[in-house]
Amino acid sequence: MNKISYEQLGHVNHGWLEARHHFSFGSYQDPNRLGFGNLVVINDDLIAAKKGFATHGHDNMEIITYVRQGAISHEDSLGNKGKTRAGDVQVMSAGSGVRHSEFNDEDETTSLYQIWIKPNKLNVQPRWDAKEFPKNYVDDHLDLLVGNNENAPLFIHADATIHAGKVHANKTLTHRLERSGYLLASSGSFSVNGVKLSKGDALEIIDIKDLEINSTEDSELLVIDLSLIHI
Repeated sequence: MNKISYEQLGHVNHGWLEARHHFSFGSYQDPNRLGFGNLVVINDDLIAAKKGFATHGHDNMEIITYVRQGAISHEDSLGNKGKTRAGDVQVMSAGSGVRHSEFNDEDETTSLYQIWIKPNKLNVQPRWDAKEFPKNYVDDHLDLLVGNNENAPLFIHADATIHAGKVHANKTLTHRLERSGYLLASSGSFSVNGVKLSKGDALEIIDIKDLEINSTEDSELLVIDLSLIHI
């Protein structure tokens, strides 16, 4: 397992947007941080109140947004409009091409993860979806949020799943990976198979399937499960 501390992440501050980049993105370029399998972007973003991303285009990418604080308002060229609030998730299959904007219309800073995964099919019909998820703390498992089959609440055209959950302090739970994993510490502090993580840290997990998670304080974490074989 390879821990990536919050301090190691790429950092940019545009005033209205402060971002920590897990992988090379925009002005932050590191030849040693180009992705993890088909996971090519994780941006830990802070978006100022009443600010956001003006209309721009994407194609052939699965884009997942996990809101941690505040809310983000989405509008796209397909006619979709929606607001995704803290603890909820939106997905966009850019496919053959779509234009969209993402704005923080709230009176507070919005904190979110933006996750990009390469699709397993090119030029699919673009689509957007969002789901509200329970805000209760989990007891013994992480909840499935995103995946590539009918069991997943949110579908993506990618060979990957995303599980997440809030865990109370001094709890232990287990999680089994199907492939390799990229784990994000959204808040709190906890250990994974003895490796200590705090808010903002990440963990690359290869050749280990069974994870034991021990929380030392109330925490929130995400696990992205995917193959390291590039499509």
